[in-house]
Amino acid sequence: MQEFKVTGMTCEHCVRAVAEAVRGVDPGAAVSVDLGAGRMTVQNGTAPASGIMEAVAAEGYAAEPLAA
Repeated sequence: MQEFKVTGMTCEHCVRAVAEAVRGVDPGAAVSVDLGAGRMTVQNGTAPASGIMEAVAAEGYAAEPLAA
């Protein structure tokens, strides 16, 4: 499981865009995005954190890993 702080999200469209971006680089991942907390959890994924952060950045948001 990987957890990230995601900034720049303001609505449910943002949540969908972030989740779909992650699924684009890691189709088998279970992605959960919490708009209020600005957090995203990626489970059962194989993509490295750097790939996930790049995919989120390509959608116009910023993601950084949270300490385990």
